Amino acid sequence: MKQKYKDLLLGLLFDAIGMLSFVIPGIGEFADVIWAPVAGWLMTRMYKGKIGKIAGVITFIEEINPLPGWDFVPTFTLMWLYTNLLSKNKD
Repeated sequence: MKQKYKDLLLGLLFDAIGMLSFVIPGIGEFADVIWAPVAGWLMTRMYKGKIGKIAGVITFIEEINPLPGWDFVPTFTLMWLYTNLLSKNKD
């Protein structure tokens, strides 16, 4: 399987983990405090360079943000779409 499709599957998994905080009421806020830095770090590992760092910061902010509805943004999947379908620097 090509690396880009592995990255897509990982991205879908990580987005699902980020959305799980709404499944258990009361635990979500605490889980986000742990998940936000992990998700930001994972993003920088999946996507190297400046774009990965920017995406890592955006992911962290999206996950730690206390405003309702932000956890539903599929940041990893959107980053995969950007790097594999929209970016001019495709492999």
